[in-house]
Amino acid sequence: MKLLSAVLLSTTLAVAAGPAWAQANTLPSQPHLLVKGEGTRSVMPDRFTVELLVKSTDMKPDVARGQVQDNIANVLDAFKRHRAVADTVRADNLSIQPEMRYANSQQEFVGTRVSRRVRGSFDNTGSLQGFLRDINASEDLQITSLRPGYSKEAAVRAELKAEAAAQTRQSAQGLAQAYGARIAGLYSISDVAPSFAYGVQAGTWPRAQGNEVTPPTPPAPQGSVEATGARRGAESIQAGPISFTENVYAIFLITDGP
Repeated sequence: MKLLSAVLLSTTLAVAAGPAWAQANTLPSQPHLLVKGEGTRSVMPDRFTVELLVKSTDMKPDVARGQVQDNIANVLDAFKRHRAVADTVRADNLSIQPEMRYANSQQEFVGTRVSRRVRGSFDNTGSLQGFLRDINASEDLQITSLRPGYSKEAAVRAELKAEAAAQTRQSAQGLAQAYGARIAGLYSISDVAPSFAYGVQAGTWPRAQGNEVTPPTPPAPQGSVEATGARRGAESIQAGPISFTENVYAIFLITDGP
């Protein structure tokens, strides 16, 4: 019998996708199966990255620069004092630009704005909490983001990708058997959803979503850091799990027969 092309779709909440192996943008003219494999795992974060924006505006650029440098030095000292993970503390180069404001329907120059971003990571919530207590946030010293991470993320993603690839073959074999066909060979494999045109859209390919959480918003389901505490009790920081998902899309050629 003649076999029609079949598509196997599965639903998932994708967190991130790595670099593509080989984009399966084209479909073969011969009978085939397009299948999707998925590997998912949840882990507890062991990295907590804080990013800060330090800035100052003054008519004298050197005054603004000096204020920024003083604040940066204090932040770097706090990272060191609370034992930030080695080699994670980074300070960007100075950014200098004119600062303007609207007054009486006109733009007015208010000074030179000097800014610099700095970030660092901690391996436990206790150190993170101590660092946050030492930071006197203001208009010129802002905590712009706090995001959880996992130190072995690359290894986990590699394992998930291998699991997803194995799942595509299992899915293709099961689907082919259901139609009385057999797998003739692998046409293409990718971790990027292929573009296809079957006349109707059979489903949707989930896209990546980030983990970043900016305090003090409520915890997100894909990993968060939350500060809690009673009115008279000591404040504590609680971390939620992070979910990683890797998808693999494969096209298998099929032929008639058992």
